[in-house]
Amino acid sequence: MFFDTRYLYIILAIIVIISIFSGGFSILSLLLTIPGVLIALTFHEFAHAFTAYKLGDDTPKYQGRLSLNPFSHLDPIGAIMLVFAHIGWGKPVEINPNNFTRKISARTAEAIVAFAGPLMNFILAFVFAIIFYALQTFAPSFSMATEVGMIIMTMLQYTVLVNVGLGVFNLIPLPPLDGSKVLMAFLSYNAKRWFEEHTQLFYIIFLIIWITPISSMIISPAISAITSGIDSAVGGIFGMFN
Repeated sequence: MFFDTRYLYIILAIIVIISIFSGGFSILSLLLTIPGVLIALTFHEFAHAFTAYKLGDDTPKYQGRLSLNPFSHLDPIGAIMLVFAHIGWGKPVEINPNNFTRKISARTAEAIVAFAGPLMNFILAFVFAIIFYALQTFAPSFSMATEVGMIIMTMLQYTVLVNVGLGVFNLIPLPPLDGSKVLMAFLSYNAKRWFEEHTQLFYIIFLIIWITPISSMIISPAISAITSGIDSAVGGIFGMFN
């Protein structure tokens, strides 16, 4: 995705300042969040690239995006936003819809590629929740009674939260987020054209939502609901072993 970096630096500064003065700033918490951020962004962008490649577009392959190397996918500002706010983005994967070879429309293929990123994040959230509960259930003396174990458990919790946050954030149906590309596949020709002609307007709307409490009102409940759902589902499964 592409953003005007001037606005992003302002937003980033606001988020960091709010985090510090609200008491939410913790060096330890930031350090424990970084592994989750790297995992979430890397697999998110890899999912975009891999899906596009499987649909016939080799652009991501030639640009080195079919890789699990975090440095191939990191956007510095998006990564910092994810660390502080648990919502952010990676370096966009470039695709060429004309290269898609599957027997589906280019718009549908773009939607599939766009949805692959958030879907990967939700899958990762489940996977790391399973790891968390597996350690808690089968290795309680390590995970809950040792300093290293508690650090690992906290990192796992942050990884689940960051993945859910990244997935939810990117499904917002506003250009240039992934959700807008998914939405495009279901709109009529005139609606699609209207969306494309008003991209700048949607960008302004996005900025307004982002820097006001509206973002928390929209995103936080969804993140909480999905995280709680994953926790309940995985916790219920491992509860059978107790």
